[in-house]
Amino acid sequence: MSRNLPLLLALAAFVASLFIMPHTQALFAWAFPGTRPAVYDRGTFVALAASHLALVAIAVGAATLCGTAAAIVVTRPWGQAAAPLVGLIAKIGQSFPPAAVLAVMVPVLGFGALPTLVALFAYGLLPVVENMQAGLRGVPASVREAATAMGFSPWRTLLLVELPLAWPQGLAGIRTAAVVGLGTATVGSTVGALTLGTPIIDGLVANKPGFVLQGAIPLALLAVVFELAASTRKGSASF
Repeated sequence: MSRNLPLLLALAAFVASLFIMPHTQALFAWAFPGTRPAVYDRGTFVALAASHLALVAIAVGAATLCGTAAAIVVTRPWGQAAAPLVGLIAKIGQSFPPAAVLAVMVPVLGFGALPTLVALFAYGLLPVVENMQAGLRGVPASVREAATAMGFSPWRTLLLVELPLAWPQGLAGIRTAAVVGLGTATVGSTVGALTLGTPIIDGLVANKPGFVLQGAIPLALLAVVFELAASTRKGSASF
């Protein structure tokens, strides 16, 4: 319980900020006089947070599936020749700034969540591919040989032996993709995606610093929750 206390406190603070923020008009009106409205009111903070988390979850989930499939292919004897191509494709996704990816995708996909999902997917693919590939290559040959001696087929060995052993390494890549996606999703508000970055972008455009703070506070708390959750899980695994 004591190990999880910081995580629980951060989670409680994040959830509380979503519900308390709409009731801070007097505070922000005092801090930033002349700003009307004093608090972002084009949507609820709960809805913004839910949309933000949904975008990250969908993109990271897709990156995990595609990245794991690619790592499996390039670690099989028949797919090793594709390793340079897979690595190149994954690295291309991170070679462009998120704003550039969004600028390219908007004419094709329009405004809204879809361009943001593409950007998040592109940024999350590389860490998943690299970590899962490293995990699969790190499985000792003696373990594979033992599975074969027990009568396991190659695919059964992959599913029941290799992937479970590679999972801790792959999980590190998924964690990186999620943390990067958490921040990158904020930029998606520039093309109409609903995220916790929406008040920030609106505040910057309309010169309303209160809006910037109202988006930044829950976003920072959410980042703390992600980091503490990952650290707690890592500590439990090592224990």
